[in-house]
Amino acid sequence: MNTLKLDLIIVGGGVAGLWLLNRAVKDGLNAILLEKDTLGGGQTIRAQGIIHGGTKYALNGVLTQASNTIKEMPQRWRDCLNGNGEVDLTSVEVLSEAHYMWSKGSLGSRMTTFFATKAFRGRVEEVSKSDRPKVFSNSKFKGSLYRLNELVLNVPTVIDALRAPVEDRIFKADLNQAEIQIHDQQIQSITFKKHDLTLETAQLVVTSGEGYESIASQLSLEQPEMQKRPLHMVMVKHDHNLPTFAHCIGTGSKPVATITTHPCSDGKQVWYLGGDVAETGLDRSPSEQIQFAKKAISDLLPWVDLSDAQWSTFHVNRAEPKQSSLSRPDSAFAQKVGNCIVAWPTKLALSPDLADQVLPLCDKVPSDTDLSPLKVLPKPETAQPLWESEF
Repeated sequence: MNTLKLDLIIVGGGVAGLWLLNRAVKDGLNAILLEKDTLGGGQTIRAQGIIHGGTKYALNGVLTQASNTIKEMPQRWRDCLNGNGEVDLTSVEVLSEAHYMWSKGSLGSRMTTFFATKAFRGRVEEVSKSDRPKVFSNSKFKGSLYRLNELVLNVPTVIDALRAPVEDRIFKADLNQAEIQIHDQQIQSITFKKHDLTLETAQLVVTSGEGYESIASQLSLEQPEMQKRPLHMVMVKHDHNLPTFAHCIGTGSKPVATITTHPCSDGKQVWYLGGDVAETGLDRSPSEQIQFAKKAISDLLPWVDLSDAQWSTFHVNRAEPKQSSLSRPDSAFAQKVGNCIVAWPTKLALSPDLADQVLPLCDKVPSDTDLSPLKVLPKPETAQPLWESEF
């Protein structure tokens, strides 16, 4: 039986775990990542790829903690995309340099005044008619349009960019199939008998999203508790060259719909619909959700002909630390229990913030530099978007 001593084992290979692995290795920690299936195969690949700056959390005219926590994230991601940030994302495909916000009619004087305040300087700017994206250049569009300081990224390329520098530290292994020794809330060892391999680590970080539930049971963790906030997302595959990246806002505190556009391997595009359409669709069947979304898009963008489009839906749970009334957490979350750290980014954009919270909780100990015994473990593939398999 080969035994390896490590500083850090990360369980869960979404963007949060991969970002943390890159940061940990740069900080001198002897770290590895274990993923039971595909990299990014959970919430990451189902994300819309928006690097939020917090504007959509202030639609009621009030800057919340969530809005303030996330406002620095677009610039941190931009630094990484430009090659001078904390991780190297220079190979990532940027789908849009900005996300937009539109309304069918006037935004109203209160909202317009609010967006003009010092708090939103640099985050939001009104778009003139001559600068509108193609989808909003139609003469039938009569609403207001704002440009947000929010990137939209091709998520699979983010996964590949994060895995590349630390490829030799990423392995496919299921913690639920391991034999784990625990004493006084300290994880002593993790043994994969099938591979004659035992791992000893100073700390274990769980960034497995919804997978935390089964791991918590195995590690006898009663805290922290997890909540799931479900969505019923919609995908629209079409032949139009109408890249659309925007929140449509109404009178409520959440976007009526959030649309992002993604390339397909067959040359077509997919509009990916989130926002209130997804949040209110839980009790609708797939066919009912499609009819609801068709009506919503027809109402919001009546000049776009989607009569020949293909429609599909799927359910996804957002896994987060438990909140009162199942409300949305305001920031990334990390809590240490013994030598286990449980972490949720709560948003794709907050992955850098999660690493900021986790790394101070990690100890560096004498460990083995020869990682060759880990070669007995297979390598996980990068997850592919659902629109590559659902149509």
